[in-house]
Amino acid sequence: MRSPNPDFDLSGKVALVTASSRGIGRAIALSMARAGAKVVVSSRKLDACQLVVDEITQAGGEAMPFACHVGKKSDLEALVAATRAKWGRIDSLVCNAAVNPAFGPLSSLSDDAFDKIFATNVKATLWLCNLVMPEMRDRGDGSVIIVSSITAIRGNPVIGAYGMSKAAEAQLVRNLAVEQGAANVRVNGIVPGLIKTDFAKMLWQNDELRSRLLARTPLNRLGEPEDVGALATFLASPAARYITGQLLVVDGGSSIVDPLV
Repeated sequence: MRSPNPDFDLSGKVALVTASSRGIGRAIALSMARAGAKVVVSSRKLDACQLVVDEITQAGGEAMPFACHVGKKSDLEALVAATRAKWGRIDSLVCNAAVNPAFGPLSSLSDDAFDKIFATNVKATLWLCNLVMPEMRDRGDGSVIIVSSITAIRGNPVIGAYGMSKAAEAQLVRNLAVEQGAANVRVNGIVPGLIKTDFAKMLWQNDELRSRLLARTPLNRLGEPEDVGALATFLASPAARYITGQLLVVDGGSSIVDPLV
């Protein structure tokens, strides 16, 4: 499960990926494992994590499962501690976990939903980064990848609070990159468009919305989780050694099309 090109080889590296039992997180875990990384597969349900670990090990890779609720700081501390106990280090951190309990205009958003979105999508991400980055600074090397969303750079009439939280994550990428760059710790963000995952199925299963999106997507297809997984592996690899503080959009080109055309 190693890449023949050393620029993209993660052999000997340890990658911790949150929300990696399905969807984008799973694709990232599998891709990094194929590049040689030892991968920590984490989500709220241990049995779901184990299924991904089994995929990785059956293909010749190394992985461990760990159940974690990212909204609980004690769970994040346990996740980081278990990773270090198993493999002694964390070279790549992928913050992929997010929630969106609200669907509708901001005028109907409850305080509880707002608090849950920002606590999980923003505060917990910062918690985890601050738990992992000190060892990266001490080592003088590390990669942090925060999975944002296309809603961070666009207005949206039905998932506005989610978009606000993802815009906050995008700014977190820039701030952390500035703070950590002198220690050779790189921090980048991935901005997926509409990806065919369970998380986004309310959007891509809507025939009207899907048709409208495809009409303005140059590649004329929806994204697949593997499209994001490959980019995350690149960002964690030596090939991306001079890239930090960037938000890389993975949307088939839909964000570049003039809506008036």
